[in-house]
Amino acid sequence: MPDITVPSIALNNGTSIPQLGFGVFQVPPEQTAEVTATALQVGYRHIDTAEMYGNEAGVGEAIRSSGIAREELYITSKLNNGFHRPDDARRAFDETLEKLGLDRIDLFLIHWPLPTQYDGDYVSTWKTLASFVEDGRAASVGVSNFQPAHLDRIVEETGVLPVVNQIEVHPYFTNEDARAASHRHQVAVEAWSPIAQGGVLGDPVIGEIAEAHGKTPAQVTLRWHIERGDIVFPKSMREERMRENFEIFDFSLTPDEVAAISGLDKGEAGRTGPNPDTFDWIPS
Repeated sequence: MPDITVPSIALNNGTSIPQLGFGVFQVPPEQTAEVTATALQVGYRHIDTAEMYGNEAGVGEAIRSSGIAREELYITSKLNNGFHRPDDARRAFDETLEKLGLDRIDLFLIHWPLPTQYDGDYVSTWKTLASFVEDGRAASVGVSNFQPAHLDRIVEETGVLPVVNQIEVHPYFTNEDARAASHRHQVAVEAWSPIAQGGVLGDPVIGEIAEAHGKTPAQVTLRWHIERGDIVFPKSMREERMRENFEIFDFSLTPDEVAAISGLDKGEAGRTGPNPDTFDWIPS
């Protein structure tokens, strides 16, 4: 493992999470074990998967074969959109633990709020996830893609704070309203699509800053996330890119550089993924 220390972010329940992790979104299930094993060899200790990715079993295989002590790893998964009803969520969570080969997961999230599905009830889903912490099978639970109103509602109706809100954030879509709502509830922000699926890498502002630091545009963009206090988990199938993404702790950006990158925000037009207020996809 390289001599790189990844900072940890303190969460609102007294636990902590590595600020940099490795995401396996769109990694084919049959390649997930090998790709995740490579990420672990590079030095990643925080792995982010989901039921809907179909590759939890591969992550579990990589964990088992790594020889790394369980307490050194931080594993996240997320609830399938088709299993929001409490009994379904409980069964799905059981399957997640089984596929990962774990008796306890570090973090389990509601993947999408789906406000137009399930009669608009994501509160009972949230209560169900909270029960996984109570029975000791999840160290923490959180949400993903929750807009300010969704976040306010679950906190007001249950009194249970998510530890994180995993939302789309990158220089072209800084998603400040959702970030501010998360921070108002002492909820840490996790940024998915951190480089806008590569869309920001040709930006001249980012390119100029990268050149000044002798870094790549991807490294500068990931460092921007780190400077702003968000948790980030870039995905790559290639070892050299995994290493590049990991090597972002030997430099820092100036406040002016952070502000210049933040100034690239295009608002809603910059969003690459679905809008959580209307996204209603349930796997068949």
